[in-house]
Amino acid sequence: MQQPTVDIDKLIDVLKFDGANPLLFNTGLFLILFVVFLGVYRLLRRFHTVKMIFVILFSLYFYYKSSAEYCFILLGVCVSDYVLGILAGNARHNWERRLVVAVNVLLNVGMLVYFKYFNLLLETISQFGSVKFDALDIVLPAGISFFTFRSISYIVDIYRGHIQPCRNFLNYTFYLTFFPPLLAGPVVRAKDMLPQVEANPVASHAMVSEGIFLIIAGLIKKVVVADFISGNFVDRIFDNPSLYSGFENLMGVYGFTIQLYCDFSGYSDMAIGIALLLGFRFKDNFNSPFKSQSPTEFWHRWHISLSTWLRDYVYIPLGGNRCSKPRAYFNQFATMLVGGLWHGASWMYVIWGALHGLMLVIHKFFKGLFPKLPDHKKGSWWRMTANMFLTFNLVAFIFVFFRMRSLENARQMAHQIFHDFHLAVAPQFIAGYFTIILAMMLGYFLHLAPASWSARCKRAFTAVPFWIQAIILAIIILIIIQVRQSDIVPFIYLQY
Repeated sequence: MQQPTVDIDKLIDVLKFDGANPLLFNTGLFLILFVVFLGVYRLLRRFHTVKMIFVILFSLYFYYKSSAEYCFILLGVCVSDYVLGILAGNARHNWERRLVVAVNVLLNVGMLVYFKYFNLLLETISQFGSVKFDALDIVLPAGISFFTFRSISYIVDIYRGHIQPCRNFLNYTFYLTFFPPLLAGPVVRAKDMLPQVEANPVASHAMVSEGIFLIIAGLIKKVVVADFISGNFVDRIFDNPSLYSGFENLMGVYGFTIQLYCDFSGYSDMAIGIALLLGFRFKDNFNSPFKSQSPTEFWHRWHISLSTWLRDYVYIPLGGNRCSKPRAYFNQFATMLVGGLWHGASWMYVIWGALHGLMLVIHKFFKGLFPKLPDHKKGSWWRMTANMFLTFNLVAFIFVFFRMRSLENARQMAHQIFHDFHLAVAPQFIAGYFTIILAMMLGYFLHLAPASWSARCKRAFTAVPFWIQAIILAIIILIIIQVRQSDIVPFIYLQY
């Protein structure tokens, strides 16, 4: 008679907050819950308000599974944004609207400073003062960098007159808490999503098919490529670079580069795909960034929602390029510093952002010196190939600072690559890490293949009957269950 009680207790434990096991797109629990959620969502499609409340509650539960009681902070931001948006819309004077923007920015940046950077600031100050520092026990709410940026863009866009304030609290709460992009993006803006929320969209057959295709692509990128090469190779190299030859370290750099891309773009694919199943369309967040032929083009293709956010809400307010060239260079550099610091409370991220800022400045400087050089669309094939090779390697080596946790480890890796390369270990490396090499090659192939191939595959997939699509998805999930690691590997960008 006690067995049902035990089962209920286990079910409650599974559904409760567990910081070590957040509710991720690549978990079995999410798959089960989402299938149930999708069924109820479809049943409620004619009851707009009830459906919205249902999605908001599911989104808050989704966030609760990652951050427990911090879901109340997310709700607080919803209330704050709604009130400040109304105030900004009703303001008669420009100074009043500026005050609303200032309050919003202070609230959001204040949260980021406390949760993400307070310990870093105290540690830095203590080092200058030679004082012992014990880090405060501050838990970082999941996705705080993403929803605070969305909050800031909403109020600033009202101030600029790009959108009208949302006067329906449910609509705004739906927008800010909507679970697909909540934890790791894309950084969806209110001006792109609120009109869709108000229109009460219904997913078409084409949207559902495209959504399933993107979910499959994201799962393959994340589990088959990123997780596999991370746990079996990349982590070993980056944790102890001095134990491996320069050749192995170089392979580790290339491995992490494709791991990061597949991990993050895989999440974006799944978030966009899940949103499509619910009738919402987001902009692409990646566009084959390693095909870029310059640092500037790379940032037009990598994490597009963040790079355009930084352009519109940091670079342009600083003056953009509507000023002297030295000031424009400074604006570019400062924007990338902000982008680096956004990623986390570590000076390594600041260095990563600074190096990207320096690359952008150098590229713009040389473009100014040689304005008649052909751009990336008009150059000869060998020039295009050389530009792509150089840009990729610069980006890959700068990613070392993104992954490393100390300058000493980065120095060790550089020393091994430039002073202890040992190309002779290549045959042994290939034999020992053959499956890793195959996974890396798969990742780079999926990335570097012509866009027309991907478009052709998507068209072919969407053209087949739904039951065949479901079978393909089931087969992919079964394959993933076989190849995935025993422990679920969180998405890298969940920590930001």
